[in-house]
Amino acid sequence: MRARRILVVAAASACALLPATSAVAGTGPAPSPNKQHLTARSAAPSEAGNLMSVKAQAAGVCTDAYQIGTTAYIDRGGAHVASVKQFYSPKCGRNYGYLWVWQSFRDKIKDYDVSTGVYSYARDKVVGQASWKATNVQEFWSLPADTVTECTAAIGSLRAPGDPVAGQAVTSKRC
Repeated sequence: MRARRILVVAAASACALLPATSAVAGTGPAPSPNKQHLTARSAAPSEAGNLMSVKAQAAGVCTDAYQIGTTAYIDRGGAHVASVKQFYSPKCGRNYGYLWVWQSFRDKIKDYDVSTGVYSYARDKVVGQASWKATNVQEFWSLPADTVTECTAAIGSLRAPGDPVAGQAVTSKRC
């Protein structure tokens, strides 16, 4: 019984020493280098968001960026067709929206319209938005958004030909 009590006290003490987390863009430690973008050794695009990809580099994404907040999903016909993520760069002080179109959607729909950016709750508008029409590319990065001192969320949209409106998804709010 005494050993059990000691374990409970030790576990409670350990939990008290753990730092509390918050959903603030740019706060807290970055993921360890070995957990940051395992695909970063190549320029291949990835669902996780490869910062070294041709599209990321063309959009001006800083190579220290990492995902903040939750991943959101665009659905069509009851199935996920795209992922939306928000990234933050401490070095550059910028946020980025990221959209990845799932292969199962690309296999069926050849040309679609896409947009992604960072929604600023303070400004009530999308910042750094980039859009593409009639494309069949899989990976999309927004332009750098100067929003790290604001509450933000990444937003993405995807519209297939014949759809009257685009499907949208918004990541969790980060402040």
